[in-house]
Amino acid sequence: MILIAETQDLASVLPFPLEGQIDFPVLSRKKVKKIPKGNRAIVFLLISLGVLFLLNISLGSVNIPLSKILASLSGQSEQSVWNDIIWQFRMPKAITCILAGASLATGGLLMQTLFRNPLAGPDVLGLSAGASLLVSLMILSGNAIALFSGPWAISIAASIGSAGVFLLVIGIAQRLRDNVSLLIIGLMIAAVTQSIVSVLQFISKAEDLQTFMIWTLGSVGGTSWKEINVMALIFLVGGLISFASIKSLNALLLGDNYAKSVGTNLKRSRFLVVLSTSLMAGVVTAFCGPIAFVGLAVPHMVRSFIKTSNHKVLIPAVMIGGAILLLLCDMLAQLPGSTQILPLNAVTSMIGAPVVIWMILKTKKTSV
Repeated sequence: MILIAETQDLASVLPFPLEGQIDFPVLSRKKVKKIPKGNRAIVFLLISLGVLFLLNISLGSVNIPLSKILASLSGQSEQSVWNDIIWQFRMPKAITCILAGASLATGGLLMQTLFRNPLAGPDVLGLSAGASLLVSLMILSGNAIALFSGPWAISIAASIGSAGVFLLVIGIAQRLRDNVSLLIIGLMIAAVTQSIVSVLQFISKAEDLQTFMIWTLGSVGGTSWKEINVMALIFLVGGLISFASIKSLNALLLGDNYAKSVGTNLKRSRFLVVLSTSLMAGVVTAFCGPIAFVGLAVPHMVRSFIKTSNHKVLIPAVMIGGAILLLLCDMLAQLPGSTQILPLNAVTSMIGAPVVIWMILKTKKTSV
């Protein structure tokens, strides 16, 4: 028995096959099972995404039958009013949900892996706080500091705020070797910007304060096709960077020392992760406002469903899961059968906060 075990260990590291008839059925079964399981989970998530996408388009103040929606999507519908509602209002909103949910969820996964902290999310770098600071300066200061005008004003201000904080964090990250220190600095940047926003809220006019508060509640219903094209392009760039970082992300799960031992460039990997998260979270904040809990909760929900730590499976699954969650939250916010619409952040918090509480309780129970 000892000779057989030693032979199996030797065969696993040799670059050539051993002579003789030696079979390893247990190892081969494990390798065959893992890949199909992840594929089945992703296929199931894709089907769920397609169903929720159609349901999201069908819901609203005007009841449109599902058959008419399918006809409109295929270009066979003759009802011009329904076509206008679908293509000018509901379709942009649904696609925005998919892009925003996928971007925030992917950013949350990257942050949790980089900091090895289950409570990390896209907002830990202070990007949302930086966007809120510039938007508050533009809205709450009236015409004194407002430098932009037009429908893209808030989006441009939020983008500049996120980009400014991103450049600051990147500069600090190049000097620090400790991810925990970078996490703390990101939180402190968010605290400082939030304090400035609080002062501006205190001294602002009531109508300006109401406009700013509406922006902070988050919304996916105000994007145009031009803005969606920008979101899609930024999401594509951030997603490609995420997929290119799969190997380093898997190595970072086991610690910085292990990542160095397998040849991972920690500074380069950290830069790519921060760049990808900043791009995706920044563009979502710019066009949709600060959306809470999606980036924090979705990675935990996906891990509990797929039960894997391999980012080759996790990244696409988390992208789909984030799109599913935001589509579902948007459907609940519309209050089906009613003309009232709830704030999107209120719904995401109702769903995301219990997930985080469940995760903490589960971790505590496991550790005991």
